[in-house]
Amino acid sequence: MKAIYRRELNSYFNSMIGYVFIAVLVFLVGFYFWYVNLVNGYPYFSQTLASTQIIFMIAVPILTMKSMSEDRKGKTDQMLLTAPVSLTSIVLGKYLAMATVLLVPMLLFCLCPVIVALNGVAYFLVDYASILAFFLMGCVYISIGLFISALTESQVIAAVGTFAVILLLHLWNSFVELLPDFLKNLLSAFSFRDVISNFTQYQVFDVGGLFLYLSMAFIFVFLTIQTLQKRRWS
Repeated sequence: MKAIYRRELNSYFNSMIGYVFIAVLVFLVGFYFWYVNLVNGYPYFSQTLASTQIIFMIAVPILTMKSMSEDRKGKTDQMLLTAPVSLTSIVLGKYLAMATVLLVPMLLFCLCPVIVALNGVAYFLVDYASILAFFLMGCVYISIGLFISALTESQVIAAVGTFAVILLLHLWNSFVELLPDFLKNLLSAFSFRDVISNFTQYQVFDVGGLFLYLSMAFIFVFLTIQTLQKRRWS
């Protein structure tokens, strides 16, 4: 797994994909941080994160679109499928490499509450808990992009499919409102936006929400492994 992880991580920084992903996140969050926290003097950096979560719809497809589809299109996936390495190690190596790329802007965001504190009052517990939730939300979206990339050899289809699923999750509350009451009560528990809102707007450390994020990331990584397993034996 370490070899896969290092190879994938190097591929993101030897090309423009990793830099573009980081630049998109840092630029948008940085702009909102400047306007909301520095210009208007709002002390919660968490509010900036709440306002910029939509950026994942653009940034994550850029990062994940080639994760599996490129190997499939170039037929190098056959080498991976027949290599003496478990499919779990292959998928986890790719997934952790993308999570590491996501971690870079998150570490930069950790400086923002410090900058707020230097200019006034900062709420470190709320802000850093929100950064953690923001990171885990991104990890869920990455796992979705990884799974969709494993279903096709087209990077364009993988990117569009990932964008569509993230958009659906972003609009989940509006979608659920259209369903009958028994389905509404059931599916409302899977609202991704409610979790991040609990951290950023209501200052609540939502343990159940973090468990939801971790569970969903695990499910989509597992589905990716099963997709490759099916191809190995087909």
